[in-house]
This record gives sequence, structure tokens and C-alpha cells, in this order.
Amino acid sequence: MNADHDPPWAMQLAVRAERAAPPAHSAVCAAAAMAVVRLLTDPRSTDGEWSEAVGRWESGRIRKVARRARGVRWPAAQEIPGVTVDHGGAQVRAFPPAPVTEVPPELARLQVAGLDLDDDEEPKPPPARPYAAIALNPHVTMSTGKAAAQAGHAAHLLLRQSGAAAREDWLGAGLAVHLVRGVPWEECVGQAAVAVRDAGYTEVPPGTMTAIAWIVSH
Repeated sequence: MNADHDPPWAMQLAVRAERAAPPAHSAVCAAAAMAVVRLLTDPRSTDGEWSEAVGRWESGRIRKVARRARGVRWPAAQEIPGVTVDHGGAQVRAFPPAPVTEVPPELARLQVAGLDLDDDEEPKPPPARPYAAIALNPHVTMSTGKAAAQAGHAAHLLLRQSGAAAREDWLGAGLAVHLVRGVPWEECVGQAAVAVRDAGYTEVPPGTMTAIAWIVSH
């Protein structure tokens, strides 16, 4: 495992969660995962003004922090450079990684704890192939904010570690993500391309397997 920086670096994620019409838990997790990989494949990250920050962050632990934005704080967050994904009724914006001591005031005001949303009663159908399938560990209790960060980790690892052909197909299709529910967890763990083991900073013990992911191809 890569060593952590001092101070630690993190990618901040802003999740829009209005009181009147909150998004579904699964939609937030999928949107967060898509926002992460779309930022990482954005030209500003691959060969532009964000590339140095992304490289520095990836050389350590790839922390992600999900924050709740509502009311005027959501449009304020849109003014900060980043990538926004609107998926399944959920909106999530990912921001270039930076030291946790240098979070912009507009993001620092957004609450980290307490983002816990209900899910749709019935799972949504998957998108057209190819797409990334992400499953969260059903034996681990996580808030929506924590689960969104773990889904982002899973998509990040899939982008960096999956086979070249599958990755290129996924990239070409726009990096769609589907949060899979009700899977036979133990069976899927052995078949998944990547698995996320949490560092244990919040909510779960260190080393907990929180999420797995794989690419569903044509």
C-alpha cells in the first residue's frame, strides 16, 4: 500500500442532496464513481493543469471525501474547477485532489458526516454494455457518504488496473457505472477485477473489504 502524505491528500466529492427531493443511495454511489473516473480521464488530469496534483495524490493513499451540498451551496460548488455527473437523479461533482488542509472554503463548509439516504425499492436496470459494475459489501454498514467514496475507489482502481481492452471499451462508452444490488457477495469477490480494502479512518475497521468492481463487456 502506498504511504500517506503529510498532510494527507484527498479528492473531494460534493453530493447534491436537497431536503425536498433527495436522490437515491444507489444513484449517488454510481454518480460518485462516474465523477471520479471522468475527472481522472479529463484532459486537464491526463495532460493539463490537474495532472501534477493527480500524480501526487495517486502516489499516496487515494483518499476520497464525500460532502453534502444543498441550497445555495450546490451552485457555489459548481464555481470550483471540477467535473459534475448527473446520473439517475443524483448529481455529484468531483474536484482535483489536494491536501486536506487546502480545501476551498466553499467545500469546507459542506458537511461530511450525516449523508445517509434511502434507496429505491427496486434496483434500476443496468445501462447498455460496456459498463462498470460495482457491488458494495452487504455485510458492512456504511452511510451514503462513505459508500459513495468506496464506489469511487472501486471505479478508480478499475480504471487503473483492469485489462487494456476492457478499459478502452469502457472509456469509449463514456465510463458508465451501475451499482449492483443483491449479488452473491462471496461468489462475486472471487470473480471481481478489483476489490477495495478500506484504510479504516471512518465507519469501518482497517482492512475491511467494502466494494468490488468489474467491467461488463459486450
